[in-house]
Amino acid sequence: MSDGVTTTGRLAEELLRIGAVVFSPDEPFTWASGIRSPVYVDNRLTLAHPEVRRQICAAFAAFADREKLAIDAVVGTATAGIPHAAWLADRLGLPMAYVRGSAKQHGRLNKVEGGLEEGMRVVLVEDLVSTGGSSLNAVGALHAVGVHVLAVLAIFTYELRAAAEAFRAAGVPLHVLTDFSTVFRTALRDGHFTDEQTAHVMDWHRDLVAGEGPDR
Repeated sequence: MSDGVTTTGRLAEELLRIGAVVFSPDEPFTWASGIRSPVYVDNRLTLAHPEVRRQICAAFAAFADREKLAIDAVVGTATAGIPHAAWLADRLGLPMAYVRGSAKQHGRLNKVEGGLEEGMRVVLVEDLVSTGGSSLNAVGALHAVGVHVLAVLAIFTYELRAAAEAFRAAGVPLHVLTDFSTVFRTALRDGHFTDEQTAHVMDWHRDLVAGEGPDR
């Protein structure tokens, strides 16, 4: 699911450096789902760092080239996937579209925006994946308008078993640039935690993998 040790590790370092991934074992964050978490991931911060944006775009493009994907358009998920989809589409010289979280309540009531045509083959760009719920909801919206999704491309995954099973059941490949384990190992290597904090984060992630996690 990842793009190799070099890219995975390098991006983990960059996400930690710019504060897109923050660990706080002693004062956990509260996710929208209500889960108390010692880690918070905000990949929207990559927008402020051109060198990180370029790294992400290059890695996505390299995957598409390596897999010889016959892509007709690049699609982003609203909202955090949209800018990365736009940069990738520009790099590949392809049309770009996006999927709303929910259909518009006026006008043409679109959920998919950008003029995709039936039969097009696309990749869907997402900022992060936990259970895969929102990503696969977007895949469903694309299928509903007759578009074939070749793969979902994401920057980060929490590595939940539920996500792997959901993507497998949907028959949609998931390609992720870096993951929780790599980021955690990188932070551990750089001395971010005491032994007690390390055990706490490891236990939290083990329990999260066994459960359902947030719906993204």
